[in-house]
Amino acid sequence: MTSPVSTSVDTLDRLDRARLLHLYREMLVIRRCEEQLAKSYQQGMIPGACHTYIGQEAVAVGVCAQLNHQDAVFSTHRGHGHALAKGVSPREVIAELFGRVTGVSRGRGGSMHLFSPEVGMMGTSGIVGPCILQATGAGYSFKLMNKPNVGVAFFGDGATNNGAFHEGLNMASIWKLPTLFICENNMYATEVAFAYSSSNQDVGTRAANYNMPGYIVDGNDVLAVYAAAEEATQRARTGGGPSLIECKTYRTRAHAEGMRDAGYRTQDEIDSWKQRDPLVSLRDRVIAAGKAVEADFDALETEVKALIEEALDFAKNSPYPDPATATEYIFSTPQ
Repeated sequence: MTSPVSTSVDTLDRLDRARLLHLYREMLVIRRCEEQLAKSYQQGMIPGACHTYIGQEAVAVGVCAQLNHQDAVFSTHRGHGHALAKGVSPREVIAELFGRVTGVSRGRGGSMHLFSPEVGMMGTSGIVGPCILQATGAGYSFKLMNKPNVGVAFFGDGATNNGAFHEGLNMASIWKLPTLFICENNMYATEVAFAYSSSNQDVGTRAANYNMPGYIVDGNDVLAVYAAAEEATQRARTGGGPSLIECKTYRTRAHAEGMRDAGYRTQDEIDSWKQRDPLVSLRDRVIAAGKAVEADFDALETEVKALIEEALDFAKNSPYPDPATATEYIFSTPQ
């Protein structure tokens, strides 16, 4: 096990006002976008599934703050937050879930299939575990091409009991690939408690089995995630190989919209995690440190509210794909 060079406190001290407010804004965009999507689902505007990222915003933002558009991110069914943090716009995400042609996947993918190669968002998937192997493959490609980029896999605790976890981490380690493995341990795989399905609930300790650095961080503390991802990313870009970062976090809504929220977990547990809201935590700490004032955060609330309202209107007013184009994007087209 290793620890980040910078602690959460150190990171707060060394980041300037603009950077701290940027981290908050990115989390706020995800939160408000997801809240709108939950409302839209309840109103019958979203065909298909909708897995929200509410409560886990600090992970996507802390990691993606270290990335550029040439770095490749691979994600899961709960991927809206990763897409937004990587650079996909709220209007493209909302339009995609509405099945509109202006969506990030042209209305063909929905909640679980978000693709935007232009910003390095290389896809989300409802299948458990493939993102681990895809990110390993991206790291292998970057190494072969001698590029200073990284492949990043976001996956849940349930994926760590999948064979892809062992295969991906083992290959990345023996070839020293520039790959980041980000486990978002939110304690449940759908409704199965990780405490029930795994004898070792500290995923970060498994890094030792693959002779790679491992981290266990508070996934609701964006500065802790930022520090670990910063060190791991710098190592990967300079030939130091892969890292495993476990972010202990929690989703405060149901596994997917329309599913039950309790029964497999208690309301007290949900409420206690809501008290650890990553947005509230960062706002309070930044103000207490004298790096910004309440008016700065209020201004961001106003700005993001308008952004999401505009994105919603854009999605509502966008057309559905033309049925005549149903066979497009299935096979490559010779140029």
